[in-house]
Amino acid sequence: MGLWRKLIEIGTKAADLFHEREAEGLPPDRRIDSASFAAALIALSAKMAKADGLVTSDEVNAFRQIFSIPPEAERDVSRLFNMFRETTLGYQSYAKQIARKFRCCPFVLEDVLDGLFHIAKADRVITPQEELFLQTVSDIFGFSNREYRRIRASRLGREPDDPYLILGVEETISDADLKIAYRRMASNNHPDRVLARGLPVELQELANAKMAMINLAYDKIMEQREKEKDHMLVH
Repeated sequence: MGLWRKLIEIGTKAADLFHEREAEGLPPDRRIDSASFAAALIALSAKMAKADGLVTSDEVNAFRQIFSIPPEAERDVSRLFNMFRETTLGYQSYAKQIARKFRCCPFVLEDVLDGLFHIAKADRVITPQEELFLQTVSDIFGFSNREYRRIRASRLGREPDDPYLILGVEETISDADLKIAYRRMASNNHPDRVLARGLPVELQELANAKMAMINLAYDKIMEQREKEKDHMLVH
């Protein structure tokens, strides 16, 4: 049973309390345990779907893919998702709760941001409102602008001509350090490791695509550097 599925089974009561506080104009409880973490994920996902003003069936299906909801929790999770998707107000508070829980585990936070991108692009259009939502959550999670651009590129396939961005390194990095950075990123984003962190099997395709982009970026840099070395030898 994956991480999200375990958390959903115990998180619905906490989500009810979250929504009660939201209805009263209060922020979520600052304390966070496994149940309230699940509730924060449900709330943040629902508000992501609402970010462009219209929650589509594609976005709802994308949410279901991310959480791999067990049949016995389907009714409760659907009810809570529908409550939280009424407005985007307060999404920063839920992002802060998740950030506090995993501030020492940035790859888990990246998994969450990956999931939000999956919801945002489900209807095949990323609006300025959705972009702002994602950028704000990224900032709350502690990612730099360059890291956000890297994550965005790995999800949306943009900026394909900047392999350094994909690997999150500077162009001045040495070959040895580049190899270290590549191996670290490849290890942390390998589909088997991503699934081991609890993401559902349905997101295997996303993990594979991200890994392929990392490999391609490294290959492009090394090919470019080999050409530059050959050019210098000739001259």
